[in-house]
Amino acid sequence: MKTKLYNYLNKPYAVVLVMLIAPIFGFIDRNFVFFFGLGVTFLILKESKFDWARFGIGQKLTGKTVLKSLLITLPLFLVFMTLIDPFLQNWLGDYDLSSVEDIKGNLVGYIILMVIMWVFAAFGEEFLFRGYYMKALAELLGNNNKAWLLSAIITSLYFGISHIYQGLSGVVSVFLWSFTISLLFNKNRNNLLLLVLIHGLYDSIGITLIFLDTDFGISEWVQQLF
Repeated sequence: MKTKLYNYLNKPYAVVLVMLIAPIFGFIDRNFVFFFGLGVTFLILKESKFDWARFGIGQKLTGKTVLKSLLITLPLFLVFMTLIDPFLQNWLGDYDLSSVEDIKGNLVGYIILMVIMWVFAAFGEEFLFRGYYMKALAELLGNNNKAWLLSAIITSLYFGISHIYQGLSGVVSVFLWSFTISLLFNKNRNNLLLLVLIHGLYDSIGITLIFLDTDFGISEWVQQLF
């Protein structure tokens, strides 16, 4: 049974069907959309005898990759926090961060959320959205530069909409952020771990600021400019 399912999921168009079916699980719980896709991805991984390179993990984690992730994450976070996010919130409304606000001043909650974020957001989302959805979709569309660009747009929209619970500002911000790192994946198609680190470091900064209940007033200052 597993072999037949694996053979079916190996079809080039299977990724499209998975992306169309996954949102249906959102009627049960929004997290099921993610876990359905992730489950399919791990099934493919297992049946392919753990061919990690198939999902863009073809390079070992090195100090150079860690340093590169830091050099990308810090300016990326500053651009979004000081320019993009304040602009979006000014025109589209504030983010809905109610799902994580209970970690403010809560050290235990903060640590637990950090662990969950690194496992399911940093690794899980990159493995699913870039390693499977974007890579498989690009290969389906022709595996050329135009195909990878179109795949980056489609999967970033898909990723942004999956964050609808954060409000319209959240959807647009997540789309722009996702598209940015999707372009990085286009340039580093065999080094998904770079994106995992960028995602994890980016979210770590954001979660830490929520825990400390501060953004140092930067976003409010910039928001006045708009």
